Amino acid sequence: MKKLFFFLLSLILFVSCNGQKREGASTEIVLETTLGDIHIALFDDTPGHRDNIVQNIRDGKYDGVTFHRVIRNFMIQTGDPATRPGAEPVDTTLQPERIPAEIVYPKYFHQRGFVGAARDGEEENPKRMSDKYQFYIITGKICSDADLDGYESAREEREAQALFDRLCDDNKAEIDAIRAARQPRKLSDRLEKLLDEARMKVSENPPLTFTRAQRGSYRSRGGAPWLDGEYTVFGEVVEGMAIVEKIQKIKTNDKDVPLAEVRVKRAYVKE
Repeated sequence: MKKLFFFLLSLILFVSCNGQKREGASTEIVLETTLGDIHIALFDDTPGHRDNIVQNIRDGKYDGVTFHRVIRNFMIQTGDPATRPGAEPVDTTLQPERIPAEIVYPKYFHQRGFVGAARDGEEENPKRMSDKYQFYIITGKICSDADLDGYESAREEREAQALFDRLCDDNKAEIDAIRAARQPRKLSDRLEKLLDEARMKVSENPPLTFTRAQRGSYRSRGGAPWLDGEYTVFGEVVEGMAIVEKIQKIKTNDKDVPLAEVRVKRAYVKE
């Protein structure tokens, strides 16, 4: 009975791809695609992304764009103005236009039907700022508790490795001196202590832990939990997931570009 209760609770809290708009999402946009319409509710507590998308729509930035990246059981991506008919080629030497991140986690996570902002990598974008135009819709996959445990452990190990690298930089003079003295055992012991310190600090404040409601949603509905906490999630599909599913099933090339073109004919804000 308890398991059934929490399953129903997760549905009440998170499932809204059946046409029910989430509370706190007062703005709805519509993508009229060549395969059908997709309605997306934009969250009010990610106002920068909400207002940016609305302005892009009013500027006509999404009229004619393609779904240029599609990965089955993961997501579909669109919004790149360079994919519009007659668009100017993109100068790849220029930094992409970005807006500040609004990562409202764990309230919003990468469950099926949720919408997130694309971004470039953390090496060139450490603040995880969002691309001004491109966004994706999660289709995802069903995850077991073992899968979710694995994602938590992998994120914790990555964070520990990153902290270890920083600790090595902080202690570079000492480490270089030990190397210069040709004391391999002492060097190994010192590095092992730094790694233990990094793992201990990360374990005290894990970078990713899934709540009971999140686990229930990922087990029953699916999603892409490995993205959680790293990208801004700013909306959800409230109508048209069948169209999203059609798009994700289109065959692609080895660069995840669909072989059959699907375009957004028109995007507008629903009044």
